Amino acid sequence: HLGMIKPASFKYFKTSPEIIRLAVMLYIRFPLSLRNVEDLLHERGIDVSHETVRYWWNRFGPMFASEIRRKRVQQLRAFSKWKWHVDEVFVKVNGKRRYLWRAVDHEGEVLEAVVTKRRNKAAALKFLKKLMKRHGCAEEIVTDRFASYKAALREIGAVEKQRTGRWLNNRVENSHLPFRRRERAMQRFRRMRSLQKFASVHSSVYNHFNQERSLTSRDTFKLTRAAALTEWRELGAG
Repeated sequence: HLGMIKPASFKYFKTSPEIIRLAVMLYIRFPLSLRNVEDLLHERGIDVSHETVRYWWNRFGPMFASEIRRKRVQQLRAFSKWKWHVDEVFVKVNGKRRYLWRAVDHEGEVLEAVVTKRRNKAAALKFLKKLMKRHGCAEEIVTDRFASYKAALREIGAVEKQRTGRWLNNRVENSHLPFRRRERAMQRFRRMRSLQKFASVHSSVYNHFNQERSLTSRDTFKLTRAAALTEWRELGAG
């Protein structure tokens, strides 16, 4: 379970927490392969194998993500309830078509990411229930015209909140792009479980470094970017 990894888990590793955090950030945040991260660290005089980077992200990625999420859910609970944009894209897992469902708020914050085998009412319902359990219910839920959304929202009793329109959902469609870039670098996924794990860790890290909330000026951007990096460097510290 994501929340059960204790910060003390750093103590059994010979490598410093700073290097582990840097490797995990590079791999999840940027469209880099494990070997790219190995090469970048090597250029900084840090000698680790790509298999070590894989182990670190698997071990610490969920821990960092749950810590980020815990802080952000408290801050955003009221703020993110105005409008949600919900969408699904297909992802190849071991050659088979699977579906990644995502919801973002009106400013691009990724609220939830769920992987399902099928694209139907049951899958839409599973996703919407998980989303609402964590975030309550938004005033407006923007979807495409896929009929399963309407059927699922009717079952939940929230069909009057649905909005559909050709251009309304650009927000969530654009927000899939960073994930698509990561997917290519990882050369697809081999198991649904690893896709689900990566999608939820990626969305938390993306949220943490996404500066769109405060794009008022270059100076503000630099301050918020520095603050995000400082917070990242303290993850798992206690």
